[in-house]
Amino acid sequence: MISYEPFYTTMKEKGVTTYRLIKDYGISRSLIDRLKHNKPISTVTLNDLCSILNCKVEDILIFTPDD
Repeated sequence: MISYEPFYTTMKEKGVTTYRLIKDYGISRSLIDRLKHNKPISTVTLNDLCSILNCKVEDILIFTPDD
């Protein structure tokens, strides 16, 4: 299972709020909701988030094998 828990830690470390992602970078509220509920996102979106936050993919998501 993929979890976007590291995304919120990275945002805090970088000083970026969800409000700023929406207003300054044009990230949709529905995307924020998808991340919050660990729903799938595209690799293009993942690339955009990494660019915005100047981070690596592993700073956005973590993979845990299903049982």
